[in-house]
Amino acid sequence: MTLYHGSNIEIDRIDLDKCRPYKDFGKGFYLTDIRRQAERMAARTVKMFRGEPTLTSYEFDPEEAARQGLRIKIFNSPDEEWARFIMDNRDINVKQPCHYYDIVIGPVADDTIARLLRMFTENFISEQQLVKELTFSETTSQYFFHTEATIKMLKKI
Repeated sequence: MTLYHGSNIEIDRIDLDKCRPYKDFGKGFYLTDIRRQAERMAARTVKMFRGEPTLTSYEFDPEEAARQGLRIKIFNSPDEEWARFIMDNRDINVKQPCHYYDIVIGPVADDTIARLLRMFTENFISEQQLVKELTFSETTSQYFFHTEATIKMLKKI
């Protein structure tokens, strides 16, 4: 399968040390299987840091990753478990990394979803209301690579 990384520069070598912490699935390298989403992320990154919108493409074989014994977590939809996972990874008061997965696949917590998560953590909405609202949110896709072993699974195209 082809995965895309949208940025303001071409990624020649993935350096996990340069990845920012407290993101949806933790500190790691993020990609998507949706080209248009990566293009939007590249444009957003350019607005923040300048440069040129750039897509870097990689081949990834999830079956091979599983055969190699990598720990993979897949969230098929933005549900309660996914929301709690995101909240833990984004919480600067939670010891990081807060999970043991090598690869995590699932929806992106975009600005709308992030607002819902904030409303839930601040007790403005119930867990039941959060799950209901998440069901109606348009979701995107992200692939998170957390370890050097997983980075070796990505073949730049």
